[in-house]
Amino acid sequence: MGFARGAQADPAPGAPGKASTWAAGDKDGFGTAKNTRSKVWYTLNDGALTEVFFPRIDTPATRDTQLVVSDGATFTDREDRDTVSRVRLADPRSLVYQQVNTAKSGKYRITKTYVADPGRSAVLADVRFESLTGRPYTVYVLHDAGLGLNANDDTGRSEGGLVATDGVLSSAVLVSPGFTKMSSGYADRSDGWTDLQGDHRMDWSYSATQRGNVVQIGRTRLTGLPGGQRLTLALGFDARPQTALATAQASLGRGFSSARSAYSDEWHDYLASLRPIPSAAKAWRFTYTASVMHLAAHEDKTFRGGFVAAPSRPWAWANELQHLPVYIAVWSRDQYQIATALLAAGDRAAANRALDHLWTRQQRPDGSFPQNARLDGEPVFGGLQMDEVAFPIVLSHQLGRAEWARVRRSADFLLARGPRTDQERWENIGGYSPATIAAEIAGLVAAADLARRNGAAGLAARYLRTADQWRRDLDRWTLTRNGPLSAEPYYLRITDNGDANSGAPIQIADGGPLVDQRRVVDPSFLEMVRLGVRSAKDPGILSTLRVIDARLMYRTSNGPFWHRSSFDGYGERRDGTQWEPVPSGSGETVGRGWPLLTGERGEYALAARQPAQRYLDTMARVAQESQVMAEQVWDHTPPAGSGRFTPGENTFAATPLAWSHAQFVRLAHSIDAGRPVETPRIVACRYKTTLCVSRG
Repeated sequence: MGFARGAQADPAPGAPGKASTWAAGDKDGFGTAKNTRSKVWYTLNDGALTEVFFPRIDTPATRDTQLVVSDGATFTDREDRDTVSRVRLADPRSLVYQQVNTAKSGKYRITKTYVADPGRSAVLADVRFESLTGRPYTVYVLHDAGLGLNANDDTGRSEGGLVATDGVLSSAVLVSPGFTKMSSGYADRSDGWTDLQGDHRMDWSYSATQRGNVVQIGRTRLTGLPGGQRLTLALGFDARPQTALATAQASLGRGFSSARSAYSDEWHDYLASLRPIPSAAKAWRFTYTASVMHLAAHEDKTFRGGFVAAPSRPWAWANELQHLPVYIAVWSRDQYQIATALLAAGDRAAANRALDHLWTRQQRPDGSFPQNARLDGEPVFGGLQMDEVAFPIVLSHQLGRAEWARVRRSADFLLARGPRTDQERWENIGGYSPATIAAEIAGLVAAADLARRNGAAGLAARYLRTADQWRRDLDRWTLTRNGPLSAEPYYLRITDNGDANSGAPIQIADGGPLVDQRRVVDPSFLEMVRLGVRSAKDPGILSTLRVIDARLMYRTSNGPFWHRSSFDGYGERRDGTQWEPVPSGSGETVGRGWPLLTGERGEYALAARQPAQRYLDTMARVAQESQVMAEQVWDHTPPAGSGRFTPGENTFAATPLAWSHAQFVRLAHSIDAGRPVETPRIVACRYKTTLCVSRG
């Protein structure tokens, strides 16, 4: 697919340019319109506009877009490297984010406010550029096009704006007032940033006619002085270059103020349709409303009910896994967490859409679910996780749904393949996991009730017999009585052989050791309590809590956090650089604490009739000014305490993580209810646990 012919420009040399890598995963802003017409999602990081997703939330359409500032003689700055950025929600009841970027040199300040145009697939930014020295500067828009999962096969040229295409998707970048000069080149070879490094002036004016890693630049009329301080930036998207350009032009014609007003009204109306903010979250009302909006924003607008895990790749995974939609994918387990949180918040329709998506797009003919999948159901990774087979059954029961044929298919799969799982919920080890088995038991008990209602009494009895037997066998499989971490019995993360008293070795992923399975524990065992399979006062639960707290918990100024497992290496390296695959036993990477585990501990506290407010408070403190919660927060291992590595604050892992925000929302409602609100009562009452309580 080509462009309409316009002004001629020399072909850019150096195709295809340096291979693209994706932007870092720790976003500090995320937004989209609360409708299905505008099929764009924007993200922010380090002072720049990073990935914009179009036309689905699992499909990136840009890498980053930022301003470049020069005096034309002695320096050229870019926002992501040369400014100190602050990010905030400009409206606590809509996803309007604002970046304030101050030059490290003190020479200028940039304020950018972002919305998605609710009438079309475009992102708008209101830009104010101020010289702090009284001197004029030249300001450029630097746009790294990255259309689709492969950012190395784009072409680009100037056509009334900066237009790019990969033959399937197209983008257009325009400003008002318009650009005075434009160029499209190849990364690190003929792009505008490379051009400016020579003499701090824009000398090139190219078209990128061959496929490659295209980076575009446009010179604006901004100077930083009165009369040259404001512009509106528009990024428009469509299948064809001409219609992408028309989309951006229409957004500029509408104007930022009009788009922002309509955008905000939609979010305001959505929040007004939900349950009131829980009393437990009144001190954190902005974190609560932002969390609910973030969850809603994770839903796709074409494949309704498809919620991705995060609008990013963790730690710029592209270096190793360039073409995989990591985290911008649907996990059945994360979908369950999101759906139960939105259900608690009052968005029952979204919870039903999530279940619809699981049944119609994700469930396989044999009743299983992929480890994760794209929005159309295409699997991404090939693992099998039995809790992901069970959770849709539990959710169906919670919603009072009667898809008996689909429930039966998944329940029969549990019978045939359970209780052992190829992967437990941390996705890197197989065996007998107390967390996974708890989900399977809950799924079978819920399926039995649905079977009985559908006249399948014999099948209901079989499901219950199996669930009861697995519950009886849980301790044999996963509760060690001779482990080295305590004189009392305690639950293990997993056993490979189903014998918790054997010292069978298991291999810990992400650089971990080959180690006696009795030395590996994990807070996930509390799923047994939350799902109603074990009482909060069970002796094995209580003794394991003591082991977990001694081995995996750490305290910060924000509150307590827990590592997800003994010997965990799923996190940054010890010097703070990004995670990447490392050799077994190397210990080169370190898994830090997960805020969602703090929230799960709060749910346990409620089950044990203990106060839980401090756990909600801890999670809220993580969100900070931009109101985003990461997958992980720093601990006290190096490089903690230096610069950006403060214990209890977000690491560079995937941010925002929908599961973290879901846990916060659900815990807030659970505190008000005095119990975990999503515990399946039918399970808790069958096993006479502490959570067999009325729904009143």
